[in-house]
Amino acid sequence: MRKKITVVGAGFVGATTTQRLAERNYADLVMVDIVEGLPQGKALDLQEAGPVIGYDCKITGTNDYADTANSDIVIITSGVARKPGMSRDDLVLTNMNIVKGVVEQVVRYSPNSILIVVTNPLDAMCQLAYKVSGFPRQRVIGQSGVLDSARFRTFIAMELGVSVQNVEAYVLGGHGDTMVPLPRYTTVGGVPLPELLPPQRIAALVQRTRDGGAEIVNLLKTGSAFYAPSAAVVEMV
Repeated sequence: MRKKITVVGAGFVGATTTQRLAERNYADLVMVDIVEGLPQGKALDLQEAGPVIGYDCKITGTNDYADTANSDIVIITSGVARKPGMSRDDLVLTNMNIVKGVVEQVVRYSPNSILIVVTNPLDAMCQLAYKVSGFPRQRVIGQSGVLDSARFRTFIAMELGVSVQNVEAYVLGGHGDTMVPLPRYTTVGGVPLPELLPPQRIAALVQRTRDGGAEIVNLLKTGSAFYAPSAAVVEMV
């Protein structure tokens, strides 16, 4: 029997995540959203891309959580995105109610699933999902570490003019000001980063990584990042 993955939210992050999962042909996919027609239309569009790209998974768009039943993984992307000048924490009250309702439906229909939380503020929403679901902690996961590490690697590669494939870097901690990039354990072509850049340049890269999401929000004006977050989620899957 094929695996089943549900993506909650058919906005930019949710739809792009569904697309990336389809292109990897991992599992049958369900995209659920409260807006009638939105997940159905995007799911059909993605299904019709299958013959061109070469994937053959079933993609279902729905407004009914019953269609998500027995999912192996549920990815929560639903919620309000940041606008310029907002921090992730500014979203907490609005997105708390959304995530709580989603998790209650997940527990009802997919009690054995693994939860991957993408909704901001990520750390608070992860804790909320953990408490509401009652799932073991290893089955409630936030996507921040993969995304923040990817941003740190990208900025280092841009600074040094090298391939990002040659950069090994890790970011621990929360998704925001509490994240902890690790320059001491970062290498470029096997060479430690502190041997390649002075401390002030490294500090600037660390700060840019912490502000990575806000930088994109300020550039877009009307939305937030979705290509990199969706890529990070799929890497986790």
